[in-house]
Formats: sequence, C-alpha cells, structure tokens
Amino acid sequence: MTVILRQVFYFGPIIFAVGFLVPLITQASIRLGFNAPLGLSPLVFGFALAGILGLVAQVRGRWL
Repeated sequence: MTVILRQVFYFGPIIFAVGFLVPLITQASIRLGFNAPLGLSPLVFGFALAGILGLVAQVRGRWL
C-alpha cells in the first residue's frame, strides 16, 4: 500500500493538472469567450495548457 501511495504522490502535479486545472481552464475559456489557437476546442486547449503546466511542475518539483 505504501509503494502505491508513493507512486501516486510522485505524479501529484500531473494528477492535479488533469483533475483540477483542465476543467478550470476549459470553463474559464468558455466563459470569457476565448478562442483557442489553431482552432482547438476549449477542452483540448485545457488539456494542452494544463498538461504543459503539470509537466513543468513535475520536472521542476514546484509550481512557481
């Protein structure tokens, strides 16, 4: 059980990005009427932006 939790917490920034930031970015872009570049849908734009932020946080070890 400890090994599984340790692996889950290791990927915490990516899980947070997918679970929290994707819906937040998607809903904010829809609400603000922001047109995503390259004709992406708001959901795909949310996944792309949150994925990049989560990956950077994962590599650097911090969000800021």
